[in-house]
Amino acid sequence: MNTAIDVLFVLIIIWFGYSRFGPARGLRTLKAADFRRAAEDTAASLLIDVREPAEYRSGRIAGALNVPLSQLGRRMNELPQDRDILLYCRSGMRSKQAARMLRKRGFTRLSQLQGGIGAWSEPLDKPGF
Repeated sequence: MNTAIDVLFVLIIIWFGYSRFGPARGLRTLKAADFRRAAEDTAASLLIDVREPAEYRSGRIAGALNVPLSQLGRRMNELPQDRDILLYCRSGMRSKQAARMLRKRGFTRLSQLQGGIGAWSEPLDKPGF
């Protein structure tokens, strides 16, 4: 009996790890240079920083809209479904979670910055300056 419980426990841990850290279906992960090129086409794409406001104020990619992951559920109606949605956060974890949420609501044109803002080599913009 204990062996069955142990196996079940291990399977639950594996499932949790994969669902949290595994790939998000329908999400393209772009290297910084490709992400920059995609973001430059502002007619076709919308750049979204899913970090919290204090993180956003400390430095952002120029042109990014701040829609924190904690607010995304109630702000999805602000986002167009006919444009590429380019997501980034500090490391890539929150942007992946955001992509999963958006995918469930019918968004299909989703990309994230590989490695998060730490992988961005261009100068950061500071709102209000």
